[in-house]
Amino acid sequence: MLVLVGKAEVVENGRGYFSASSGSYEIPSVIRLIYLVRKQSHPRKMTKMEIFNRDKYTCQYCGREGRELTLDHVMPRRLNGQHTWENIVAACIPCNRKKAGRTPAEAGMPLLRSPRAPGNIGFYVPFQYLRSRSEWEKYLPHKR
Repeated sequence: MLVLVGKAEVVENGRGYFSASSGSYEIPSVIRLIYLVRKQSHPRKMTKMEIFNRDKYTCQYCGREGRELTLDHVMPRRLNGQHTWENIVAACIPCNRKKAGRTPAEAGMPLLRSPRAPGNIGFYVPFQYLRSRSEWEKYLPHKR
């Protein structure tokens, strides 16, 4: 839509065509905004999936990657720990059981990374998805 109204230009095509009452148009794969389109940002909702995405599906205690994760309150709720971005991390089931209702210091289980709220970017696209289209590679930062 941004291309049709003149707010963006097509840089890469390659996804086929779509038909409209006014004609047939190429479906762009990469576009460049002609000017910045400001969009009001809204804070991200804290959901289980958002926490797992933030922590890259990795246990924040042992570093094990996988889909079998739970949420853990760093400062337990019984010690007035809040249900906030800064107090919840992804944890594997064994680590969550081992830590139980203690703080990481009490359990001898330091965090790999301190939890924090994600930035308000308006939308989130998992990095793995960006790598799924070969024509996007030259526009993405490369891992070092």
